[in-house]
Amino acid sequence: MSEAATTPVGANPFTGRTALALVLFGCLVFVALLWMIGNGLADGEANNGGAHAEGRGLNGYAALARLLEARGHPVRRSRTDRGFEQPGLLILTPPADANGEDIAEAVDRHRPFGPTLVITPKWASVPAAGGDLPVRKGWVQLVGPSPPNWPGFLDELTVNLARGKRGETVGWYARGISGAFPDPRVTMFGAGPGLVPLVTGSDGRIYVAYRDDGEFPSLAGLASRPRDRATHDRSARYPLIVVFDPDLLDNYGMASLPSARLAATLVQASAGADAPVIFDLTLNGLERKANLLTLAFTPPFLAATLCLLLAAAATGWRAFLRFGPPLAPARSIAFGKRALVSNAAALIVRSRRLHLLGAPYAEAARQRLARAFALPRTGDLATETAALDRAARAAGSGDHAFSNLAARLGRARSERELVKAAAELHALERTLTK
Repeated sequence: MSEAATTPVGANPFTGRTALALVLFGCLVFVALLWMIGNGLADGEANNGGAHAEGRGLNGYAALARLLEARGHPVRRSRTDRGFEQPGLLILTPPADANGEDIAEAVDRHRPFGPTLVITPKWASVPAAGGDLPVRKGWVQLVGPSPPNWPGFLDELTVNLARGKRGETVGWYARGISGAFPDPRVTMFGAGPGLVPLVTGSDGRIYVAYRDDGEFPSLAGLASRPRDRATHDRSARYPLIVVFDPDLLDNYGMASLPSARLAATLVQASAGADAPVIFDLTLNGLERKANLLTLAFTPPFLAATLCLLLAAAATGWRAFLRFGPPLAPARSIAFGKRALVSNAAALIVRSRRLHLLGAPYAEAARQRLARAFALPRTGDLATETAALDRAARAAGSGDHAFSNLAARLGRARSERELVKAAAELHALERTLTK
């Protein structure tokens, strides 16, 4: 009996190339989705009304980021602390309740790589209420001043509030640039040792300054008065600039041309033209934490991830090789003479008795040739074999051609020997019966 087999039923619904293309497209889309989730691209927009580079309210810095991009600076919004150790200008916009030690750590980590610009917060805000005018996402309403409280960061400095009246003008002055604050009722200025003023008021109040802890020629040329320290040694660290009143650089202040010119001048003097600019978002609560997807592609877990991907690829390849039309089980015993021969052959193959086929095959060939030559049926095998050898010699096949092939079939043990001898005997039989 033969083993149960399967046969194709119907046509293949898809070609192999189509199936492979569909699988590859699905895999690429899935990998892209994982990459987007792991890199936080699916987190959504960070325009939440905060005072950071993604904020589009009055207290945000989206306008500053767009201005620097338009001037050719590569601008990046960083949601990880890796931005602290990358070259370029780092702009920190911490909220009023930020941890001062975290700010100091960020500044210390970045100053060996590039200049740092710290903008202090000023306003407390609430989401803008809808009224007669349409309100967009991220817009805020300023409700009052909220100066920073950062113990652990520049504790020797103080940030002070100055009150004014509505309608009056409170101006600021830098080298070659001057302007006015958008809201004169509240301004903030800094005081303390070790400050070199860059932007001041008419009364000498310091609105922007850099720390006097090194030689920074580009900033010194912008300063409103000489440095306090008599040193000419260039610092190995980059400068630290502090903006005490954020209305000079936030969206509220960037509505005026002088503030935009001041921002471009400060960035160029701090980092140079076309320098990279990194806006930090981690101190504003928008830090992207490491998740399982990001860990899967970082050592030492990367090796296990690669092994899983290779195993998935091998499994998919095996499945693709088996792709085809649907299969239906065939009968164990088919109908007809052909099926009988197939079943008998399968039985012989399974029993591993191929060497027993040689002698019967030679005997069957001898009987067919004896009938073809009308040899007398004497039952003498030697006489019939000798007659067939003479016929083979007359046909040009050599001496004892038939007897030699019959003997080879009887001695054959392997499948290769059996098939070769049977083929030669069949060829001799066709030659003799032509």
